[in-house]
Amino acid sequence: MTPKFQNRFDSLQACVLIPTYNNSGTIKEVIDDVLQYTTSIIVVNDGSTDSTEEILKQFTGITVVNYLPNKGKGIALQTGFKKAHELGYKHAITLDSDGQHYAKDVEPFLDVLEEKDNCLLIGARNMDQENVPGKSSFGNKFSNFWFWVNTGFKLPDTQSGYRSYPIDKLANKKYFTSKYEFEIEVIVRAAWSGIEVNYVPVAVYYPHPDERISHFRPFKDFTRISILNTFLVLIAFLWIKPRDFFRLMFSKEGRKRLFEKIVLAREESNHKKAASLGFGVFMGIVPIWGFQLAIGIPLAMLFRLNKALFILAANISIPPMMLVFMALSVATGKWIMGIDTMIPDFRNISLEMMKQEGLSFFLGGTVLAIACGLVTYLLSIAILSATRSKSS
Repeated sequence: MTPKFQNRFDSLQACVLIPTYNNSGTIKEVIDDVLQYTTSIIVVNDGSTDSTEEILKQFTGITVVNYLPNKGKGIALQTGFKKAHELGYKHAITLDSDGQHYAKDVEPFLDVLEEKDNCLLIGARNMDQENVPGKSSFGNKFSNFWFWVNTGFKLPDTQSGYRSYPIDKLANKKYFTSKYEFEIEVIVRAAWSGIEVNYVPVAVYYPHPDERISHFRPFKDFTRISILNTFLVLIAFLWIKPRDFFRLMFSKEGRKRLFEKIVLAREESNHKKAASLGFGVFMGIVPIWGFQLAIGIPLAMLFRLNKALFILAANISIPPMMLVFMALSVATGKWIMGIDTMIPDFRNISLEMMKQEGLSFFLGGTVLAIACGLVTYLLSIAILSATRSKSS
């Protein structure tokens, strides 16, 4: 008998990809469940040392990739992507081999894929149900926040392993990570490359803690994820966001969107918009380089400012403007302190000179940031009051 969704899988050139490591107690049940819907299955046995390989030999008509030793979930997924691409598939729906996911939930993935071809979908779980581990709930909120910081997009669940990947666009990329953190890297980099990252609702089964098998190592893996997020934030704010900002400013459609967001949106007051822009300029110039957005974004959320406008304005200090504001900060500080020599004599460097230059930079940068932020606020109020009243 033909599986229920086989024709849809064939039409979409889609498969189900199952990475597994030492899940001999559940892998057979998971594959049997998926076989009700499709035979287009790839299982990547990531160096299992239990009876997983023997169990997989029972199945015919599916693709199995075995290797030793265990290399981590990230490598297993990347291996599966390459195998799926080699077999001619365009999409791979991944689910975990521990029995948490239900194969019937492939249907909402197929529904979206039949409408949108260029998208990466994540199965959003109900994280408020019984038996959800506290570390999973916290980790998911932590991951969701940093995904938003890195991409500007909000998702309810960025840690679910139930996903649909456009492997024809991802299989040949080179990745930095090899373990659980890969599932964060791949969605952030997909969003950066213009692939739509969205979600569909799925069910999830969390067994009682005494029955649960997990290969997630809280300290080691959370540390690796934190290091990855730090790395991604640096790339986002030093390259991706400046790149997107210039693309926005130099495209007719981008300028139109910007005008509609800043000028025509009626849900926010002129004061809120102007305050968001002024605070963004302040945080972009204030001399805490490398930490402006890490500090500014939580403050913008606390003060209920327009976060998009805040980030836009904070980009005032992107390279090469960053060097200009650094020089202006030092010059302003020296002017306030009454120092006549603007360019220090680096041939005679001393501790006293370094202290003087540092104090000039921090004092001048702070004053410059306050002044520029205030001017931005006042100009924004004036412009918004004039333009929004005319467009009403």
